[in-house]
Amino acid sequence: MTERLPNQRVEQDSLGACAVPYGANWGVHTQRALDNFPVTGVGIGRCPEFMRAFLLIKASAAKTNAALGFLSPEKAEWIESACKEILSYPHKYQNDFNVDVLQGGAGTSANMNVNEVIANVGLSLAGYKKGDYAQLHPNDDVNMSQSTNDIYPSAVKISLCFLLHDFKVALATLVEEMMEKAEEFKSVLKIGRTQLQDAVPMTLGQEFLAFARILAPFMVSIDEQIKDLSILNIGGTAIGTGINCDPRYGTMVCHTLSGVCGFTVQVAPDLVAATSDVGPFVACSGMLKSIALKLSKICNDLRLLSSGPRAGLSEISLPSVQAGSSIMPGKVNPVIPEMVNQVAYMIVGYDTTIALCAEGGQLQLNAFEPAICHCLFNGIEYLKNAMQILTQKCISGIKANKENCLKNLHNSTGILTGFLPALGYDLCSRIAKQALEEGKTVSQILLEEKILTQKDMQKGMDAAFLASPCRIQV
Repeated sequence: MTERLPNQRVEQDSLGACAVPYGANWGVHTQRALDNFPVTGVGIGRCPEFMRAFLLIKASAAKTNAALGFLSPEKAEWIESACKEILSYPHKYQNDFNVDVLQGGAGTSANMNVNEVIANVGLSLAGYKKGDYAQLHPNDDVNMSQSTNDIYPSAVKISLCFLLHDFKVALATLVEEMMEKAEEFKSVLKIGRTQLQDAVPMTLGQEFLAFARILAPFMVSIDEQIKDLSILNIGGTAIGTGINCDPRYGTMVCHTLSGVCGFTVQVAPDLVAATSDVGPFVACSGMLKSIALKLSKICNDLRLLSSGPRAGLSEISLPSVQAGSSIMPGKVNPVIPEMVNQVAYMIVGYDTTIALCAEGGQLQLNAFEPAICHCLFNGIEYLKNAMQILTQKCISGIKANKENCLKNLHNSTGILTGFLPALGYDLCSRIAKQALEEGKTVSQILLEEKILTQKDMQKGMDAAFLASPCRIQV
């Protein structure tokens, strides 16, 4: 028998009695989950978008159940009022949604945590004691026509849509800043490189324009992901067959949800398939990984281009945001790009976790959606923050070191490629070898040996010729 202390109340479930803190808005199911899953120390309430999605679904479900005649108008009002109260004061109730993000049971603990908090807040607003479930029951009333197996993944999908909207803004801002730098650097000539060796001339503007255009297409990808994630298995209940649910329920809930979410959600055409399939989560993770890897490569380039400042490429200068060494005076490190690299590596790890979780699903349900959810929420948030920091503290303040760019260009044999149509491959190869052996520039040899005139050289070194598709005639 469970002994009740003065500051506790006792609730019952199928396993027996369980003591719950007297004033807690959660109940027995949440309490057992708190005891069973002290894993990360991160409660489900730490993601506001997740709680918002859950509460909007519960309120829409209550409204629909009342409209269908299954739930009394009074109870529906209590549930809706509780959801509205929690949504209005999220910080007040955040700690009530306290079951660990990593949990067994495919999200049942999370769903019951939400059900119990809504029930107890609703009871309090109606003037009843917390735990008086004869008046408003977490399962019979708040969870009516629902199962964790359709509500939990639907809440995850809606919250991902919320998160991706903000993520898209961060990406668009980064791309726009890179485009502005491309315009600023459009006349800065430099040498391009392949395999870290001198290649052919280009402009620094072309380099930054490439950065922007590598990332820009993901704006469309994000919209596509939001569209796919807006297809829900609501109304499928336990395995997608819709047991204990009116056939009209799913469509009606989605109609109500569309009005409060700010975007259209709809019922999946095959609820059994939608209940067992976590493909949309895998696709979303794959997109995040692609963005992260491309962004990480760009940051590698920024670090390399800014290397030095005296003994490296030093073709650009990154903003100095903090001292770089506890022992080397004056050293400043590219800490912002390094941070982005590390975030990208974490995203790759999350994607691997999600892939394993997706593969590990069995039969009509995937039990590992909590881990998928945790990885996606963290991945989107971390990468969004990283892009915002990169934009504000790095990209916006990058300066071109024009003199170093030109010095590296003139010291390179890469400019000879532009003269191939006029001079031929063999002559250009001989000049390149001679320049390297004698420590001279290509320009010096071309002029000293009267291979080109000063006028021809000036024409050949013009940015319009060096960094664009053309054939130099001399």
